[in-house]
Amino acid sequence: MLVRFKSKAAAEVLMYEAHAKRILDLLHKDVKMGIITAAEAPHAVARLEEEIAESRKHPASEEVEHDIEMHHNEKGDDNEHEQIQVVTFATRAYPLLEMLRAAQRGGYDVMWGV
Repeated sequence: MLVRFKSKAAAEVLMYEAHAKRILDLLHKDVKMGIITAAEAPHAVARLEEEIAESRKHPASEEVEHDIEMHHNEKGDDNEHEQIQVVTFATRAYPLLEMLRAAQRGGYDVMWGV
């Protein structure tokens, strides 16, 4: 499922529910429907920035790297598996973070599921 974030401050942001859930759990919000008010936006921005900074401290684990190496030869060729393209938490969260920043500046709410 997709979650569609809306605000008068910015263009809509679409996100897979699984990725939106991680962000909204940080903010103690329900993924199905909710609102981040203009008054809550500063806290939401700060919390999300904090989590992004923390996620950047921990690169891909050795287990993931080992898994990739086990499925590819020394040249990187693999006829059965495609190489994993890692999309970081920071990359996934950035559009919503920018929407929250714009909402904070403009005094607008951010809504989803409505």
